[in-house]
Amino acid sequence: MPIIKSAIKRVKQAAVRNERNVATKRAIKAAVKAFEAKPSAATLSKAQSEIDKAVKKNLIHKNTAARRKANLAKAAKAANVKLAAGTKKAAAKPAAAKKAPAKAAPATKKPAAKKPAAKKPATKK
Repeated sequence: MPIIKSAIKRVKQAAVRNERNVATKRAIKAAVKAFEAKPSAATLSKAQSEIDKAVKKNLIHKNTAARRKANLAKAAKAANVKLAAGTKKAAAKPAAAKKAPAKAAPATKKPAAKKPAAKKPATKK
């Protein structure tokens, strides 16, 4: 057991983080097992969501997540499961289409002129 205060704090923090990480990994495993047991759009979505959460928390690498999600998608395709592609995005899209188009920027726009770097005053000796 550490004696130094900062080391004691690090041990406590490591324990809390380990608990949180294990819980997230278990959630991924549970969601994937649920999908494998009963492939459906809902279970596929849940499994992919759990994987995305783990990436956001820097628990697994993004390429690992992409590989796992690809394997889930492959299994879903084999089981004839289709994921409802972006139900929230599809609902938001028509509302954006109603807006008037923004004023287009002129095509012959000049590049911004660079300002010369300001010189620092010399220090007194």
